[in-house]
Amino acid sequence: MSTPALSGGASLYSGFSRLCKGIAVFLIGGHILVHLLPSAITYLALIPARTIPFAWNLITAGYIEQSVYGVVASTIGLLFIGKLLEPVWGPREFLKFIFVVNFLTSVCVFVTAIALYYITTQENYLYMPLSGFHGILAGFLVGIKQIIPDQELPVVKIKAKWLPSLMLLLSIVVSFFTLESATYLPTLIFGTYVSWIYLRYWQRKPETKLKGDPSDDFAFSTFFPEFLRPVIDPIASIFHRMLCGRTEASNDSDDHTLGGAPLPGSDPIEASRRRERGARALEERLAAERLGAARGAEETQIDATENV
Repeated sequence: MSTPALSGGASLYSGFSRLCKGIAVFLIGGHILVHLLPSAITYLALIPARTIPFAWNLITAGYIEQSVYGVVASTIGLLFIGKLLEPVWGPREFLKFIFVVNFLTSVCVFVTAIALYYITTQENYLYMPLSGFHGILAGFLVGIKQIIPDQELPVVKIKAKWLPSLMLLLSIVVSFFTLESATYLPTLIFGTYVSWIYLRYWQRKPETKLKGDPSDDFAFSTFFPEFLRPVIDPIASIFHRMLCGRTEASNDSDDHTLGGAPLPGSDPIEASRRRERGARALEERLAAERLGAARGAEETQIDATENV
């Protein structure tokens, strides 16, 4: 006799890629290591005062969770969000995104910690061990905003495009009531911003040889409420010129071409296709989960009938 319908929800907890499971094992292994050998934190976490001799902690810090809650949340977030993003981006791009966002976020946090020390002269900014996967998880939310912006969350009825903004708002509010906000807030802020820069300007599309997502729906001002966008857009345009080395006016005058070839990131049609692929991947995953649940219910009914 077959087992009762654990299989009904089995599809929800299956279908994780080998890459995501491998990274999850790495996160769990890192947590176990620092739990068994607390001194390893000195070499693996980001401690700004020791980063110059131990520069590798700019890479390793993002994969070291110091608390059980952190490693559980990071593992769950990686598996379930990765299940959505990796089929759209591909394994190689998914891994590249994690590496680039983690490294640049650590660099930004390091610079911020040094600046805060010189501003406040408080040495705790230099010797506080900073680590965790939450900067990359914040980046994953930006990825969800990009590929399925109009998808509503089933419980709270909030569109996916607001996930990064709500996460940052909640984190900032919580920071006023905790003394340890310096251990997570800069990482979340820079993880969100760096991931947006990467997806907006740098992410390559091998099939089109283009870079980034220039669509208006993924502009920096879309992280803010509508009434703030007239203020945000002029500020964002300054960073846009710094990153692109050109203005929107020059793009329009050149008709997005340079010697007859498209400029990198100048294809809004490709951005639209990317969102369509993301929506399709989500629909296929949800359909597979509903099918698994239906089959599990049928098996349970058959087992009950046989038992009678």
